[in-house]
Amino acid sequence: MCSMIEIGKKAKIAAIKLAKISLREKNNLLNLAADTLIKNTDFILSENKKDIDKGQEKGIKKSLLDRLMLNEDRIKDMAYGLVNISKLEDPIGEVLYMKTLPNGLKIGQKRVAMGVIGIIYESRPNVTADAFGLCLKAGSACILRGGSDAINSNKAIVDLFRDAFNNKIDNNIVQLVEDTTRKSAEEMMKLNEYIDLLIPRGGAGLINSVVKNSTVSVIQTGVGNCHIFVDESADIKKAVDITINAKVQRPGVCNACETLLVHKNIAEKFLPEVCEKLNKNKVEIRGDEYVKKIVPYVKDADDNDWETEYLDYIIAVKTVDDINEAISHIQKYSTGHSEAIITENYTNANLFVELVDSAAVYVNASTRFTDGNEFGFGAEIGISTQKLHARGPMGIKELTSSKYIIFGDGQIRE
Repeated sequence: MCSMIEIGKKAKIAAIKLAKISLREKNNLLNLAADTLIKNTDFILSENKKDIDKGQEKGIKKSLLDRLMLNEDRIKDMAYGLVNISKLEDPIGEVLYMKTLPNGLKIGQKRVAMGVIGIIYESRPNVTADAFGLCLKAGSACILRGGSDAINSNKAIVDLFRDAFNNKIDNNIVQLVEDTTRKSAEEMMKLNEYIDLLIPRGGAGLINSVVKNSTVSVIQTGVGNCHIFVDESADIKKAVDITINAKVQRPGVCNACETLLVHKNIAEKFLPEVCEKLNKNKVEIRGDEYVKKIVPYVKDADDNDWETEYLDYIIAVKTVDDINEAISHIQKYSTGHSEAIITENYTNANLFVELVDSAAVYVNASTRFTDGNEFGFGAEIGISTQKLHARGPMGIKELTSSKYIIFGDGQIRE
């Protein structure tokens, strides 16, 4: 097993070689990786089963097992994601602007590769393929450090990629840190000499640890205490459908709805219907006193529920007097990920969009759309909940840097 410094050195060398290849060569590698996933589906599934079996033995909750699980369709989706990335325009070399100064100097800004990108993540083996594909298209080598719960799946995917790339490029453009102890993560956070950007993906504990302890530049991603506010003018059917989709379609992901805010003037019509459907989908509902008066089987919510990212079949429900109270609640408890308003009132829709300060703000749509694929980016490396230098779903452009290019004709500074 290589030391972290050895992995860093290899990635740095591979990144230099990667910078020299053409767009066609990058796309060929992406399509080769996609074909490799499909051809080796049975092997990947057998390795993933080891992780699933281990997770079940440890008693991991159902929603997190779902994040860990691969099947034929999910492997096809991973491969499709890589093919999609190959079809995207090359961000590298794009001239962002060019102007001529009064002294005749032509100064411009050009998009360039970051170099080496490190990703520390939990569960979700699909991240392994997505992260590699986006980094490759963005011209950077990647160092992937997944969690112990997905080590067999991650190792299978990365080993297959590296074997496929032999004799085609330095296969250290993608490396997996096989040591899943805390020590390896801590070492990775200090690898300034070799890693240009570090991206954590996972729960609040992981993300906060990386943000707090890393000396490598970090983009903070992903904790999603996402809200839906059902305004008094909302279309009931629309509100029910959106809420069920945002909570139930895949509850263990960061863009799932965790808190439902309901205007009191619509609560008696809306709550019985939405709670019945949530209940049928085995979602535990925790509500305030007003919610419980309308739907007696709802459990008590406390202050902790308003700030919790459940990643599970649980939802907190609170009634509010008006849109201003809803916005205030979101401003207090939101993690800056995704929020939605369901309304037929144009003024309220605009007010919500204007005052809710999250990476993605929706009107009459599910928060589940906060995703690189859904936004047309081909894939994503994560959802940035900070404001510099990227925010929201991070596609290939967010994985690049820039440099100034200056053309002169003998100018000297006086």
